[in-house]
Amino acid sequence: MIITNYMRDEHRACDDTFVTAEKAVIDGDFKGAEEQFLKFANETLQHFKKEEESLFPTFEKISGSTEGPTQIMKFEHEQVRGLIGKMAEAVESKDSDAYLSLAESMMILLQQHNMKEEQMLYAMCDRVIPQDVKEQTLESMRAIEL
Repeated sequence: MIITNYMRDEHRACDDTFVTAEKAVIDGDFKGAEEQFLKFANETLQHFKKEEESLFPTFEKISGSTEGPTQIMKFEHEQVRGLIGKMAEAVESKDSDAYLSLAESMMILLQQHNMKEEQMLYAMCDRVIPQDVKEQTLESMRAIEL
């Protein structure tokens, strides 16, 4: 479960930062909101990069499947990236209504996405990837920067 545990912990860290940014918007603290939203965006994009450049290719190579769950996750990553762009615009323009509306969509998308990864894809990775390769993959992911 080392893949599942590592990636689930990253999901939780991103979730916590997301909530902090949203609270700042609700409080009208757009300086804090901008800082926390930027942190959330960077954490999320770095997480995606780890998956897309290390974990997914490893899983695809070992499983022989490039059209399955990793394709769906990559598609959802693109949806999240689009929402991040729109939310950044809302923070920059200090439009709390737009931000909070987009945040609701983001929360639903991320909850569904993370659940699929944690309950299906990461579990599959932990089952099919040999232990030594899992450890190498984790080291590779830890080294990835945004």
